[in-house]
Amino acid sequence: MFTMFALAMRSIRQRPGRFAATLFSSFLGALIIMTFNSMHDTAAGAGVDSTSSETLTIAASVVGGYGSLLVFFAVASTLTVAVRQRSEEIGLLRTTGATPAQIKRMIVGEAFVVALLGAALAVVPAMFAGRRLLELFQDSGSVAASVEHSFGPIALTTGFDITLLAAVGAAFLAVRRAGRPTAKQPGRARTFFAYAALVAGCASLASTSAFAGDAEMLMAPPAYGAILLSVGCALLSTRILPVVLTVLEGPINALAGAGGYLTLRNMRQRAAQLSNVLMPLILFTGVAVATLYMQGVENDAVKASGLVKAADAKTLETLNYGVVGIIVAFCCIMLINTLYAATSYRVREFGQQRLAGATPGQVLAMVGAESAVLTVTGVALGSLAGFAGILAFTSARTDRMLPGQGLGIWLAVVGIAAAVTIGTSMGTAWRQLRTPAVDAVAVAA
Repeated sequence: MFTMFALAMRSIRQRPGRFAATLFSSFLGALIIMTFNSMHDTAAGAGVDSTSSETLTIAASVVGGYGSLLVFFAVASTLTVAVRQRSEEIGLLRTTGATPAQIKRMIVGEAFVVALLGAALAVVPAMFAGRRLLELFQDSGSVAASVEHSFGPIALTTGFDITLLAAVGAAFLAVRRAGRPTAKQPGRARTFFAYAALVAGCASLASTSAFAGDAEMLMAPPAYGAILLSVGCALLSTRILPVVLTVLEGPINALAGAGGYLTLRNMRQRAAQLSNVLMPLILFTGVAVATLYMQGVENDAVKASGLVKAADAKTLETLNYGVVGIIVAFCCIMLINTLYAATSYRVREFGQQRLAGATPGQVLAMVGAESAVLTVTGVALGSLAGFAGILAFTSARTDRMLPGQGLGIWLAVVGIAAAVTIGTSMGTAWRQLRTPAVDAVAVAA
């Protein structure tokens, strides 16, 4: 065990760039968890009134829970791509006598060390971010101005524990996935959790009708339902993507030509890996669309009634926008990390295609078509999940079925998703194509 841990430390020192994405994901995750969980420490301080304490506790519990889930997804997606890129290194270790258990300990040890460093780096920034978050609550009138910020054991413990647990768990799952490189369909456990999330999401949406139209917690069931439906669609993306490719085969070939043929061939072969890209894309679209539209419907309903927003309503609005901000940041980072790592790893593939007769333009067309298909698939599935939550909330909150906000919010979300997905993939591919084809194949070999 000590030998594999020493090997893990040597691997980190020799190739620090490989672990930069995992370090950044761990740092940002620990920063968000510590920032919001410091509200628990603040709420437990001396002289804090009950209203302020309740507001701070709700903020820490709700957003901290979302943050913990997103930390796991972010680290998992990054580590999965990183481990798949090390298949040759892992194979070499196996041929030199390393057992699967030893390799697993090495990769988990690497993830533990990187996550520990990321959490440690997040401590000081989280102190300042927590103080600023408290000021935002005080400015909105949700928390008394006399409350002083406290960064204590709850913030530190949860920040380190959740970040390390997410990194170790994600590394363990990534190693198991790497052992099944030729799998075309998701495993039984993944399929079970996917359908369980879909069923739970539908049940959560159905429970919306049990609340009164002006209930404070009315937004919770449809929001959780949209999240669960997004998770279920993300977990089933490996099965859904081949169906999408069959439907879009004609348009892809017509628009991209030879690049379209390469696109279809590569995406069918890499469906399992591409599901790692679809997962954050679906979550981002579904949760952002649902939360922003539902908050817009709520704001319009309060304005139409002529009432002034209560402190609880203002707190809920702040939390909703905070959740969306966290999701936007994390999912964008997950997308960028995953796309950059996956595309940069294909330098040898690009070189081989060019040596076989493909032009750089055809390779770029292939990457662009892949990105477009992923964007369409992720946005479509995420939008379905999000609008299911919107319809459930709007029908319960108002006398209409459809929200009155128009397509502006949806178009903005789609624009961000498309810009991140297509921009990152095309930019990374363009950089890889600047390397001569012979050199690309030789260096990657």
